[in-house]
Amino acid sequence: MSPALKYPARPYKGQSLQASLNDYTAVDIETTGLSPRYSAIIELGAVRFRGGEPREELSLLINPGFSVPEEITALTGITDDMLWTAPPLEDVLPFFRDFLGDDVILGHNVNFDVNFIYDKSLMLGLPPLSNDFVDTMRLSRRLFPQYKHHTLADLVERFGVERDTAHRALADCYSAAACYEHMKTML
Repeated sequence: MSPALKYPARPYKGQSLQASLNDYTAVDIETTGLSPRYSAIIELGAVRFRGGEPREELSLLINPGFSVPEEITALTGITDDMLWTAPPLEDVLPFFRDFLGDDVILGHNVNFDVNFIYDKSLMLGLPPLSNDFVDTMRLSRRLFPQYKHHTLADLVERFGVERDTAHRALADCYSAAACYEHMKTML
């Protein structure tokens, strides 16, 4: 792999856990692409769980400063008009990080979200994101090796979780948490 294609070192990144927790914050982000260096966060969602029950939620749209690619709008339903008056990331990320506190983060393929938030935090001069995290995709692969696919949609179907919408941050937080509640009894 060429040096330009290497993933950045994230020395203060939290640890991936495979644990049965009752207190955590489910997190999901929507972005304009896959690279924290070249793409922007356009939505941040978080739901704080205590005793396995949702207690507080946070949902924020973010103006990336450029038009959202058509394929991202098709996937998420997030349009330029929705983001026109939204604040920029530098105004939102510190507030979002305060909401997270030192909670364990839960999400589906959450490594993507954690890496994005970690890198964007550094780009904005904030401390690196060091929260530990639980990944429902990783848990699914461990608990259900017989299945070929482990997407959030697969888990939602497998566990009969109600899902009104996909690829919106807050909805995906609730879906990942519901799937986690099913899986944590198997850990």
